[in-house]
Amino acid sequence: MKLRLFLSALMSLAIAGAVIAEESVIVTSKLTHLRNSGDREWATFPETGQKKELSIPFEAKVNQREGTLLLRQQDVKQTWNVELNGTVLGKLVPDANDQQLLLKVPPKTVKAGKNQLRIYQAGKQIADDIRVGEIVYFDEPKRDVLSEAQLSIEVVDGKSDKPLPCRVTIVNTDKTLVATTAESNERQAVRTGVIYLSEGKTQFHMPAVHYTIVAGRGFEYGIDFRPIQLAAGEKKKVQLKINREVDTMGYVSSDTHIHTLTHSGHGDCSMAERMITLAGEQIEFPIATDHNKQIDYEPLSRKLKVRRYFTPVIGNEVTTKWGHFNVFPVQAEGPIPDYKLSAWNEIFDSIYETPNVKVAILNHARDIHSKYRPFDRKNHLSQTGENLDGWRLRANAMEIINSGATQTDFMQLYHDWFGALNRGTFLTPVGCSDSHDVSRYIVGQARTYIQTEDKDPSKINVGQTIQNFVDGKVLLSYGLFTQIKVNGKYGPGELVPASDDLKVSLTVSGPSWVTADQISLYANGELIRREDIQSKDQGGVKWQGTWKLKQFPHDCHLVAIATGPGVSDAYWPLAKPYQPDSPEFQSHVVGSTGAVWIDTDGDGKKTPAYAYAERLVKEHKGNLNALLKSLANYDLAVSQQVASLLRADGKSPFDPELTKLLQDAAKQVQIGFALYGEAWRASQIARSTN
Repeated sequence: MKLRLFLSALMSLAIAGAVIAEESVIVTSKLTHLRNSGDREWATFPETGQKKELSIPFEAKVNQREGTLLLRQQDVKQTWNVELNGTVLGKLVPDANDQQLLLKVPPKTVKAGKNQLRIYQAGKQIADDIRVGEIVYFDEPKRDVLSEAQLSIEVVDGKSDKPLPCRVTIVNTDKTLVATTAESNERQAVRTGVIYLSEGKTQFHMPAVHYTIVAGRGFEYGIDFRPIQLAAGEKKKVQLKINREVDTMGYVSSDTHIHTLTHSGHGDCSMAERMITLAGEQIEFPIATDHNKQIDYEPLSRKLKVRRYFTPVIGNEVTTKWGHFNVFPVQAEGPIPDYKLSAWNEIFDSIYETPNVKVAILNHARDIHSKYRPFDRKNHLSQTGENLDGWRLRANAMEIINSGATQTDFMQLYHDWFGALNRGTFLTPVGCSDSHDVSRYIVGQARTYIQTEDKDPSKINVGQTIQNFVDGKVLLSYGLFTQIKVNGKYGPGELVPASDDLKVSLTVSGPSWVTADQISLYANGELIRREDIQSKDQGGVKWQGTWKLKQFPHDCHLVAIATGPGVSDAYWPLAKPYQPDSPEFQSHVVGSTGAVWIDTDGDGKKTPAYAYAERLVKEHKGNLNALLKSLANYDLAVSQQVASLLRADGKSPFDPELTKLLQDAAKQVQIGFALYGEAWRASQIARSTN
């Protein structure tokens, strides 16, 4: 059916991108803020003035055939029903992205005369600030609404002109993701306004209005975009070219936390769609980690002809009541770890008894699952990496950036990691997506770059790559790529021999659509230098610099972290926190290094702060004054570990004798004990109230 654009007088009603036929009814031209209960979720919404539900009457004719309801939604997280005259047509999509939603209206659901549309929160009443509106009813099926013009898209490599796996994003003039007739198949994975292509080509129908089409391929590629105006009955072809912009030579991109609806039972991404999205986001070393299942991507990736783009590894998210742990490699048909066990020691015994396992990652340690948060202050002290229940963390890696479960303070998990390293728990830092979806949370948006041979992504040496991962030879990327070399040779996971001075060379890279504005260097978790970055606009190297440092008084670990403003555009939007601590949130792109260890004492080992603290406590046992004076030659981390050891031996952080002696101690010793005391007090309060 031929559709017409809104009359110019009605265009001011701000239904941008909607195509309106004579049989159509504008239910509302406005977006309305809804929140059914609780305090506001985000500071971008007003504290008051919202409605609990949207209830709108409208006049129409009875629909003798299937009709369509078009609406626009933003920031949806919980379950919201869309009801017409008492009939639930469907639910809003649980997705924060600004997008259109089209729902089928069964015949005779619309009455002659007055009708009532209602949108309300269903199920458990959890605070959820949303905007919904710009609603139009069409007296025709969805496919007819969308079939006014035809669009063919091809995405090619800018140098070779060969088609590439990619992500295509389509928005209207309001930057809203728009609906099309495209559907998922063996060559594409489709959601509203998003089409992942395994072969770089697609064709579909959509209304005849103005759009912007954007093509990209994950973090390492630039984007190409094209504004287009479609006319009714037109068949238009568009070619977009994208280029590799970020040099990651010597590293492969890995996402260690990947799910499917097929095997995990939630989210929306099927196995076939997952294969296509992995190729489209250029994840070269994906780890399959469905919940308590061991799934092999190999057969399906070959069937769908995307195996040449990556080397898959079988893993398992061991999902227990006491934390989630991604483990790999494992056997598809082999035994799985016992996820019903009730303590870490037993859980880790079961994990490491599983054939082939080399890696155990502590997942999203600051999130609550099954009423348990691994790094909650009531059972964990971040500053010193100690478990207050006496449980030993036997993981060898931990998630630092999980783009599907981001933190309000993105540095919190870095500080947790620093505390673990200082305790002597050597954990490889991990960037991952935890994606269960095609486009809500982008697979590989946060990722881990593992040092290894990377010439052919289909033939990655699995054993060597996993060993390098265990050894900490990694970089973390969430929109930036930060590299470090100490004395021109040593990188993450390596031990730097003692020398009089240290030269720390840093490089920050990113695609043209990302900006870096700051680089920071941490030693044993303490910020020792920070510099603002004048980021280059083009893709590639954004900033380079070499910092000279004096030799440290004892062994320590160095970590560099670059940041910049977050990406909000629909082609690669960063998600808001999964379990926010505050309605205030500022997103950041991040690129960080793994830990480089400085072997100041020359013993050929990574000596953590805890080892120095333990040695000093034994050496000065019974002489508290001498112990505190000896700490003048050590950093803040060692002082905190000493405070921890004294507390475990019965010396409270607030002991009068200790408090008095600290008045004459070195400044970093006073600060270290004060920070530990503050954290200890907070943990005791938390434990007493639970």
